[in-house]
Amino acid sequence: MSTAPIIGHYINGQIHDSAERFSDVFNPATGAVQARVALAELKTVDEAVAAAQAAFPAWADQSSLRRARVMFKFKELLDQHHDELAAIICREHGKVFSDAKGEVVRGIEIVEFACGAPSLLKSDYSDNIGGGIDNWNLRQPLGVCAGVTPFNFPVMVPLWMIPMALVTGNCFILKPSERDPSASLLMAQLLKQAGLPDGVFNVVQGDKVAVDALLQHKGIEAISFVGSTPIAEYIHQQGTAHGKRVQALGGAKNHMIVMPDADLDQAADALIGAAYGSAGERCMAISIAVVVGDVGQKLIDKLLPRIDALKVGNGMNADSDMGPLVTAVHKAKVEGYIAQGVQEGAKLIVDGRNFTVPGAEQGFFVGATLFDEVTPEMTIYKEEIFGPVLGIVHVPDFASAVELINAHEFGNGVSCFTSDGGIARAFARNIKVGMVGINVPIPVPMAWHSFGGWKRSLFGDHHAYGEEGLRFYSRYKSVMQRWPDSIAKGAEFSMPTAK
Repeated sequence: MSTAPIIGHYINGQIHDSAERFSDVFNPATGAVQARVALAELKTVDEAVAAAQAAFPAWADQSSLRRARVMFKFKELLDQHHDELAAIICREHGKVFSDAKGEVVRGIEIVEFACGAPSLLKSDYSDNIGGGIDNWNLRQPLGVCAGVTPFNFPVMVPLWMIPMALVTGNCFILKPSERDPSASLLMAQLLKQAGLPDGVFNVVQGDKVAVDALLQHKGIEAISFVGSTPIAEYIHQQGTAHGKRVQALGGAKNHMIVMPDADLDQAADALIGAAYGSAGERCMAISIAVVVGDVGQKLIDKLLPRIDALKVGNGMNADSDMGPLVTAVHKAKVEGYIAQGVQEGAKLIVDGRNFTVPGAEQGFFVGATLFDEVTPEMTIYKEEIFGPVLGIVHVPDFASAVELINAHEFGNGVSCFTSDGGIARAFARNIKVGMVGINVPIPVPMAWHSFGGWKRSLFGDHHAYGEEGLRFYSRYKSVMQRWPDSIAKGAEFSMPTAK
């Protein structure tokens, strides 16, 4: 029997680590099993929903100020445990420590935004619209909500959801990735220390069994999801079929246009960080450089020494630029894409397969990979690789670059490097992508804006966090009121109008 520690569920303020099934949690830098995570069955989900339903009436009845004060304390505790959360990310996901710390900061920013709930949830009031009637609106909580989050951001993405759901008065059940589940339990404990009542926040560890149980459960009102497009589409279809509000963010194939007037040193630096940062395991990673005119070879000449200088190793090493991929299975998948790119005729300039780190030969490492002469018909152009693989596509002019990007099924993020204000304006207005950067390689919106793509990168009507997040987690109600002394005698049969 394995002696690895067990990572359990968090239900009604208590850790539950008993389960019929378990899954291994690896250290990606060494390849060793470091823990086992309990996988939920239907009864586990039932217990979590029951706890949340029992806690909901009292939590929903709290003032927005009371809920915001819990978020203020939660933010303070996250600051105190910042490095501990980042270390958990490194151990279970593999990203480098500096990047993990940045992830925690971006998550904390959403909590800071949620602290403004008393102001953000203010409603509108219209006095005396006619006939002694006043009209105002309310935003009220939905009930019990759930979130299914990906492995690549085990702290930040849950924090896109949790604060927004809680400050609007909902109870929340988090189903984190089973590949890196530990951060969810630390956040649960910090929420409890912040004063959140038991049952308001719960964690259900698991796989597809848990996800399907949440999708089908009559006690769940809304589901948020971030992950690949096939699963996002499935979540949206199943969730809406079971009467739930669904926000499902899917995959990406992010492009960066490099114009002839761009500063190529800046563009090369941007591509190195955006393509190979976090080993390419970001939904906002740039995986395709669209070079306009004769820029291609000049850009490659800038990229090659930068690729050669990349330091790949254990994420806890201070000098590492890039860590391993999350699992051996995912490593094999990424290497399979590289082989397919070669087979389909792309020019492989830098091959990251069979990459090893001295002293960590069993780690799940793939080196930085660079393809040239990629075409839209190739698999490595069409599909999201989610690894450190950058492809270069050549186009004759700016119009062709925009047409190429707009034709892709994904529309998550995009960037353009240029010194021309006219090109920048045309790019921002005409590109059919949800998040746009101009000389910014990874245009992730700040906490008070909202995150989300277009086309097959988003299923549902609302983007994540910001004001869009508040709208997703609340139900709009309009109220009209007048008092008896202003009501005229007799029945009225005509359509009421403002008077």
